Amino acid sequence: MARLLTPVRTPGGRAGLTRIGCLAAVLSTVGLLPWLSGRDPALTVLRARSAEQEATAEALASIRADLGLDAGPLSLLGSWASGLLRGDLGISWVSGTDVLPSVVAGLQVSLSLMGAALGVALLVTSALVAPVLVRGRGSGGAFAAMLAAVPEFLLATVALLVCGVWLGWLPTAGWQGPAYLVLPALALGVPAGGLLGRLVADALPAVLEERWVELWRGAGVHEARISAAALRRVLPPLVPQFGMVAVGLTGGAVAVETVFAVPGIGRAALGAAKSQDLPLLQGAVLALLMLGLLTGALAALVRRRLLGPALRDAGLTLPAARPVRAHPAVPVVLGAVLLTCIGWGLLRDPYTVDTTARLRAPSWAYPLGTDGLGRDVLARLGHGAASTVGTAAAVCLIGLVLALALGFLPSVAAGASDIANALPPVIVGILVAAVVGPGTGGAALAVAVISWPALSAHAAALVQEVRASTFLTAQRAIGATPWWILTRHVLPSVAAPVTRHALLRLPGIALALASLGFLGLGAQPPAPEWGLLLDESRAYVERAPWAALAPAVALALLAGLAVSAGAYAEGGATRAASVRGRFTFAFAFAARRSRKEALH
Repeated sequence: MARLLTPVRTPGGRAGLTRIGCLAAVLSTVGLLPWLSGRDPALTVLRARSAEQEATAEALASIRADLGLDAGPLSLLGSWASGLLRGDLGISWVSGTDVLPSVVAGLQVSLSLMGAALGVALLVTSALVAPVLVRGRGSGGAFAAMLAAVPEFLLATVALLVCGVWLGWLPTAGWQGPAYLVLPALALGVPAGGLLGRLVADALPAVLEERWVELWRGAGVHEARISAAALRRVLPPLVPQFGMVAVGLTGGAVAVETVFAVPGIGRAALGAAKSQDLPLLQGAVLALLMLGLLTGALAALVRRRLLGPALRDAGLTLPAARPVRAHPAVPVVLGAVLLTCIGWGLLRDPYTVDTTARLRAPSWAYPLGTDGLGRDVLARLGHGAASTVGTAAAVCLIGLVLALALGFLPSVAAGASDIANALPPVIVGILVAAVVGPGTGGAALAVAVISWPALSAHAAALVQEVRASTFLTAQRAIGATPWWILTRHVLPSVAAPVTRHALLRLPGIALALASLGFLGLGAQPPAPEWGLLLDESRAYVERAPWAALAPAVALALLAGLAVSAGAYAEGGATRAASVRGRFTFAFAFAARRSRKEALH
């Protein structure tokens, strides 16, 4: 245990081996997709090449011989790996063209979209952080959490209808110039900006109350310089989150790319997975994984530069935690509205189909209107709350526990998190669905596989800074046991901000489940799961927007409730910070005493 609490240098070799192992495991699993799914890859490829051609035994045998399927999966993996060493990603099974140019073209499109979306996200982040810098204190963060909980594919559909169809300002589909970037970037950037803005705004108040800020102001230092210094102080543990968001905007934009028909790498990977075009799928996944590894390495480098020599010399002074409490009315009102809707809906029938009541507007008989089959939207919202919120909470809790555990194993977590974060949820969903079939359980497993990296990276960054802080050295100087240090100081210092981060991610996990349902990999009809409700209502959102807005607003209320209620759990961090300050003084006293004894 003492080893876990001492300043460490992450063993680059061990982290590299972890990355290589995870990379090989993912690519091997992708290469086994046809055999995992139990579907005949020859039949799938035949249907993808020509839907009209009859699937005769001779035609299927010809495709198997052409693709080398008779040799088995291990032979195919070996052939693909040997070609990879020569820079050859193979030939597409469906189109018969080289995979490398297709992957490069798709990656260029996705990187352009990622850059534009990240620009929008930074603008939203700045708008959310600016009031904190001006006032010098934070807020409960409910509004930022609601922005982060906006379903990307629903925002994309609404933006397409309003700005593309009704107003005719921007193109609605395709990829032919900068104008085609705007709507997809808005759909991706607004939720990402809400997430990043909340994380930065959550860390700023403690820094702005530190003594140096008061001294700088007293010395006449300009507020802009103070704000820049405060941002530099809070950014190190958050830099990995910016990198992960950037990678997620590249590979995780499948739903938005589908809505706007953007030929990005995520959409290419989805099409390859559905047609079992293994060379194209493996090439697309490899490109995303390499991008994730590169971004992770760059984020680690930037973070080390921001921290400077204090990380190496165990001389960090961590910001003292300050509770940022929302007004009590905020969680009470949000919770009351959400629970009232769910409770009212549970009293109604969610499965009755009435075609004569299709797409009815809200009324006393149907308070939230009806969907395309005449089913009560309020009833379906209420009955779907348990599966949606319960599943998301379970996945979030698993991710939190795993993140706190891996936070003390940076050499393991760093490599694995870079790989897991780079995987698009839809690809993991397809792989899991191939084994267990589509459904809520499979979608939950898929989201659990890729939901922990952001929390783990946050925990690992905080653990590393705590290990390198002066107060931990003070603990050892006065003879505190490793167990006392771990349970009374290190874990509270790490667990509080990571738990708040997990609460902020809770609606995002629900959205990831909804995205898989949107793509047919989650809950199946007629289940009243919120993601399925969003998918079913997307086709007629122009005629009956209430059917889509109901689950979207419910997700936003859930986000605001989770974050504003979680703000009251910060008292423990504050107590830990006060103890930290006392032990920093004790360390200084002990160090001076040891110097005197040495002189005598």
